[in-house]
Amino acid sequence: MEALGRQILVEFYDCDKSKLNDVGYIETSLLQAAKASRATLISHNFHKFSPYGVSGVVVIAESHIAIHTWPEYNYAAVDIFTCGDTIDPWIIQENLKESFESRNVSSMEMKRGMFKVPEGQKLLFKPDQHYQAN
Repeated sequence: MEALGRQILVEFYDCDKSKLNDVGYIETSLLQAAKASRATLISHNFHKFSPYGVSGVVVIAESHIAIHTWPEYNYAAVDIFTCGDTIDPWIIQENLKESFESRNVSSMEMKRGMFKVPEGQKLLFKPDQHYQAN
């Protein structure tokens, strides 16, 4: 069995409250983490809630990184979904842990899109395409 992708569900606890409420900081942190993993950036969108909290997503050719923050609890929930084997999603997690100064992290990885592939063949993630950001 081969998987189309890997999804890491991450819970960042005991983070810096001010960083989790700063939409610009969150956006920069996710974009830098994606770049550190060598992901191909496609687009991104972030929203600041009132009085606090940020939600956002970075779309990458390999899938996405999504975040929701609760600064009042010093907590952020992050979904890192990558397809193929060209990038390591754990690099993204580690970058975000440092960015948010999280002192307690809980993670769970699951394989997505499991298929039986005939011996000697590979599961194709994307045909030879070149991705370009808008």
